[in-house]
Amino acid sequence: MDALPLIDRTPSAYAYPLLIKQLLTTPLAVNPDQEIVYRDQSRYSYRQFRQRIGQLASSLRSAGVQPGDTVAVMDWDSHRYLEAYFAVPMMGAVLMTTNVRLSPDQITYTLNHSGAKALLVHADFLPVLQEIRPRLETVQTFILIADGQTLALPEGFGGEYETLLGLASADYPFPDFDENTRATTFYTTGTTGLPKGVYFSHRQLVLHTLATMGALTSAVDQGRIHRDDVYMPMTPMFHVHAWGLPYIATLMGLKQVYPGRYIPDTLLALIAKEKVTFSHGVPTLLHMVLNHPAAAQTDLRGWKMIIGGSALSQGLAQTAVERGIDVFTGYGMSETCPILTLAQIKTPLQGNAERELQVRTTTGLPIPLVDLRIVDTNMQDVPHNGTASGEIVVRAPWLTQGYFQDAPNSEVLWEGGYLHTNDIGVIDAHGYLRVTDRIKDVIKTGGEWISSLELEDLISRHPAVSEAAVIAVNDARWGERPMALVVLRQGCTASAQDIREHLTHFANQGHISKFAVPEQVQFVESIARTSVGKLNKRQLRQTYQSAQAPAPTAQ
Repeated sequence: MDALPLIDRTPSAYAYPLLIKQLLTTPLAVNPDQEIVYRDQSRYSYRQFRQRIGQLASSLRSAGVQPGDTVAVMDWDSHRYLEAYFAVPMMGAVLMTTNVRLSPDQITYTLNHSGAKALLVHADFLPVLQEIRPRLETVQTFILIADGQTLALPEGFGGEYETLLGLASADYPFPDFDENTRATTFYTTGTTGLPKGVYFSHRQLVLHTLATMGALTSAVDQGRIHRDDVYMPMTPMFHVHAWGLPYIATLMGLKQVYPGRYIPDTLLALIAKEKVTFSHGVPTLLHMVLNHPAAAQTDLRGWKMIIGGSALSQGLAQTAVERGIDVFTGYGMSETCPILTLAQIKTPLQGNAERELQVRTTTGLPIPLVDLRIVDTNMQDVPHNGTASGEIVVRAPWLTQGYFQDAPNSEVLWEGGYLHTNDIGVIDAHGYLRVTDRIKDVIKTGGEWISSLELEDLISRHPAVSEAAVIAVNDARWGERPMALVVLRQGCTASAQDIREHLTHFANQGHISKFAVPEQVQFVESIARTSVGKLNKRQLRQTYQSAQAPAPTAQ
């Protein structure tokens, strides 16, 4: 193609690079006195937030952090983490959000692999740091987050967070630089192999913020965020920028509430006291909150919550809706920054409670700028009829461009020019995506494919069931058969036959094959999960793989 004409640029014109610092312009102009709250320990304004960002950057610079260096954080969800979300990238450094739920060996690997030069560490994680410190290869500066505790500064630490900020200047000259500069790095929590590093630029984070905000504010009412909402994350801030919602909340100038550790009674107390109206998290956390004794005395009407990480079952969604919660699914992954779709209900589909529940628990509609396809093994599109399935592949301006220092896996991720999610899904005539399974979690039995997610959703609708997971176990006759692991609601009882009869009812209606009804149903106290709350199917398969099912009658 011949060279295309570029716009003329006046020498004095400002190019306005898409940098994270630009997200602060509007809230400081229109709502500088809005509050940012940390538990019952801290409460300050956006104006003070901006000052503290400058103080943090000045402190890090005094500690030797230069543009291009990596600064790692080990903290609970707090105002300090929000300050790091801005200060570190704004000074041209890279923020590495450390997954504190990984094993000590994995934490060591991620810190070393990322090349972290400075580490901000909460006092609660000092025992972990003491164990791994001799193996850290690149960290030169340690800063203690005492979190209100009176503690002696550990040997080799450069200072305590609040003390350092109090001594530092707020007038840090945050410069302009290329918007494609790397802003963040963090590590996926896959169940096989070493964690993989994903990374995002300033431009990507700003575009993700704008597109997701556009999707959330475009709704008439259901699934909507607006300037009077009170935001509280219930997704760890080390995980995919807490789904990017803190950047959106800041840009919109919302009141923000940070809960520290995710303890149900603390969350419920903050919801009541601070009038929280918008959150996001995994199904397990919503389940814990709804089943906590204090939930019965807490008014949850008007609370909006995006559910992601694992499938939102209709059983859990129904329980939430009955409490007045506007619950709906969001979909994405570490590699996608993360949001790709949101399950907002189109206006023509509203008014029928059963249909609304079905939509809330789909994977949702693509948000602006997302090019999402479902394809066969030849990368050809499959029909959008709600039944034809294929792998979900995507393009969007904020997808990670590869795995950090891992070219081979990066090429696999982007084979054919689309990012491969390894999720299988269908798209219906209204454009709603439904993830039917992970490629590695689909159960192939006697030549027939069975969706573990679909079975989990149906099992969750039994009134005695609190949680469920379905995995494949070896079978001498059929190769694989589904096994259901069930956690019962407190005070409820059910037998394996009750669960099978419940599923047989759906099979008789044609929702699933009769062959999909599992012979094996085991009742358990809890179900293994990954560090970010997803069902750990790999661990479950390893635990229960030796189980052998009796041969079912051919259907």
